[in-house]
Amino acid sequence: MKRGIVMGILLGALTAGAFASGCVASEGAVSENAASESEGIFSWKVGKYDVFMLVESERDGNAGILVGVDEELLANYIPETGFKHTANAFLIKAGRKNILIDTGTGINGIILEKLSKLGVQPNKINAVLITHLHGDHFGSLQKDAQANFPNAKVYLSAIEHEYFTETNVNEGAVAALAPYGKNVKTFTPGVLGAKNKALLSGITAVAAYGHTPGHTVFLVENGKDALLIAGDFLHVALVQFPLPDISATYDMDKEAAAAVRRQILDFAAKNKIPVGGMHIVYPGLGTVEAAGDGYRFVPAN
Repeated sequence: MKRGIVMGILLGALTAGAFASGCVASEGAVSENAASESEGIFSWKVGKYDVFMLVESERDGNAGILVGVDEELLANYIPETGFKHTANAFLIKAGRKNILIDTGTGINGIILEKLSKLGVQPNKINAVLITHLHGDHFGSLQKDAQANFPNAKVYLSAIEHEYFTETNVNEGAVAALAPYGKNVKTFTPGVLGAKNKALLSGITAVAAYGHTPGHTVFLVENGKDALLIAGDFLHVALVQFPLPDISATYDMDKEAAAAVRRQILDFAAKNKIPVGGMHIVYPGLGTVEAAGDGYRFVPAN
């Protein structure tokens, strides 16, 4: 595919602060109190729930993390000026409950600051759902061995917990979870597309193993609306939406990660369910459409 054609489809949609033309499907709507891009906060409605995508950091992206690609292939998808890589977390206001999905790295207290801008103090977070135990997802859980969210229960998959706290110990993860003690709750994720028991009201945990042994994504549903918050199902959106079989060096089981990525994208496209990711640039979520053997991402606007 020629570079100009690919860029016309993808580049404007996926580089920071740019949107593809067209509307997002009706499975949600931009909240009336949506914050501006300059604040790194984007809000979205899922039924009566308010969902806020929070950007913790943005930096130059590195396509070198992709496995089995060459410069000729990348030239079809990556602009000469480069692209951006972001680290996101998501806040869900579900009635009287405040639920945080991932917490970022903890750098400079940015996630806590953005929660405060939304009127949510750390002690008002009721639950923290962790997609997986890499440092850019659990970093804001604690500071100086004290829980940043003292009234929250922390949820993560049992496989993920066992692997990173017992089998292949991640000391950072152990330290992050330690202040929560018995408020760390483990679970077994369900199967995408199946009728699964909700982890919390309106939120179902779904297995997406491959990036890590227990990587989990969360399906948020309220009324007729839904949103799939898919964690690290991809890292270089410009390439991995159209070419989902390409994995990254960060994926522990690259074959499984590719299969899960395609499963998530196929599910989102067929069911017209918007998808959000921790490494998709602002607005961090949008709809997915089938395009040839891959997919096209249309950011929310």
